[in-house]
Formats: sequence, C-alpha cells, structure tokens
Amino acid sequence: QVQLVESGGGLVQAGGSLRLSCAASGRTLSGYAMGWFRQAPGKEREFVTGISRNGGTTYYADSVKGRFTISRDNAKNTVYLQMNSLKPEDTAVYYCAADQCGSIWCPPHRSPDEYDYWGQGTQVTVSS
Repeated sequence: QVQLVESGGGLVQAGGSLRLSCAASGRTLSGYAMGWFRQAPGKEREFVTGISRNGGTTYYADSVKGRFTISRDNAKNTVYLQMNSLKPEDTAVYYCAADQCGSIWCPPHRSPDEYDYWGQGTQVTVSS
C-alpha cells in the first residue's frame, strides 16, 4: 500500500504560479502511473493531468494544457504539478492519485475510478 501526501497549495492571485508536490511513502512510486485531479465545491472530481510510470507519457485536460506541467522524480518518490498562469476557475482541492499498473508504458488514466490510492488533497485558491 502507498500513502500519498500533497503539499504546496495556497492562495495566489490570478496570473500567479504554484507548485504542488505529492510525496509517497510505503512503496516506491515507480510502480505507479500518477494523476492529479481537482474538485471544486459542488462539482465532480475532474482529471487535470497524468503521467506514466516512466514519465514518457503525459496527458492534460484541455483547460490546463499549456499552463500546467506534471513531472515525477522516482528517486525522490515525488510527483509535481507546476501550475502557471493560474485563473480563478482553477480554484479547487487538488488530489494526487496512484494507479498500480504492470507496465512502465501504462498510460495515465483520465477516470478517477482507475486509481488505487489517493492523497488527502490540498486547497488551491486563485483570487481575481
């Protein structure tokens, strides 16, 4: 079992940047494809971005493409989400999630149902 802890959230003005981190313990993250999701009040949890086990494949939601970047450092057992040009509509609780898959080529899934482990979330608030 893997435990995930997100950090780096906070309050930022529109146009600003934040970097979220997702640190894992219990097992090495190299065995998992990883995803970032977010959930705003009254809305469903939505896919933001995902990265394959070896980092070779990344997917982004259209709403964040060109502004957000996912990366991973398997040696540090950490996944990152760099968020630039933030907008008020990016305000949400951000969650990282781990999908245990057997191949390093496993593409990251867009559905939250495909993920096995979740962090507790970190709040991101973007003021206008």
